[in-house]
Amino acid sequence: MLKGKTAIITGGTKGIGYGVAETLLANGMNVTITSRSQEAAEKAAHALGNNCLGLAADVRDLASQEKMVAETISKFGSVDAMIANAGVGHFQDICDLTSEQWNEVIDINLTGVFNSTKASIEELKKSKGYLITIASLAGVNFFAKGSAYNASKFGLVGFTQAVMMDVRNHGVKVSTIMPGSVSTHFNNHVPNDADSWKIQPEDIGKLVLDLLTMHPRTLPSKVEVRPSMPAPKK
Repeated sequence: MLKGKTAIITGGTKGIGYGVAETLLANGMNVTITSRSQEAAEKAAHALGNNCLGLAADVRDLASQEKMVAETISKFGSVDAMIANAGVGHFQDICDLTSEQWNEVIDINLTGVFNSTKASIEELKKSKGYLITIASLAGVNFFAKGSAYNASKFGLVGFTQAVMMDVRNHGVKVSTIMPGSVSTHFNNHVPNDADSWKIQPEDIGKLVLDLLTMHPRTLPSKVEVRPSMPAPKK
C-alpha cells in the first residue's frame, strides 16, 4: 500500500521525526528528512539507509521549504505525505520570557508548519496525499511557564483542523497528532532508562503508519496520545 510512496519529515534527524522515518522506511516508503544542518541531515539519512534523503531546510523560510519539496520530487517523483514535525520549546514565566524566545517558538512551531504546508499542498493534491502535523497535548492543556509553547500548539491544532476543512474535497487527508510525554532530545533532554514510562518515538511512528494505511473513507483528524501510566513518583 505504501511501497514506493514518498514522505517528507521536517525535523527528522532525531526523536519523533527519526522514529517516524524508521517506521515508514521499513514499510517501503521513500523518505526525505530535514534539519537546519546539512551535516546532521546527511548523517541521519545515512544511518537510516537506502531510500532516505537528508536535506538542509529551515521551516521558518518558505523558499527553503519549496526547495526541499522540489528536491524530493526530483529524487523520488512525488510527495505523498508531509509530516510537519519540527519544533522547539522555551518555558519561562511571562516576566522572564524574551521576545526572541517567543518569536523562535512561534516561527518554528506555527509559522514553520504553515510554510511546510504551503510548500507541499499542491503536490499533496496531485497525489491525494496526507498532511500530518505533530502538535502536543499542550495544544489543549495550558500550564505555567508555557505561554509561548501553549500559544504555538493551540494555534497549530486550530490551523491543522482548518486546513483539513480546506483540502478534504481535494482528496487530501489531514490529521494532527497530539502527544504527551515522549522520550526524545526535545529541549536538550538526553533520553535515558528513566524515560521508559514515556511514549517512545517508534510508538508515534506506528501511529503515523496507522493513519497512512487507514481506509480512505475514515479520517482521525485529531489524535491525542499519552503514556498509559503516569510518571513514577520520585
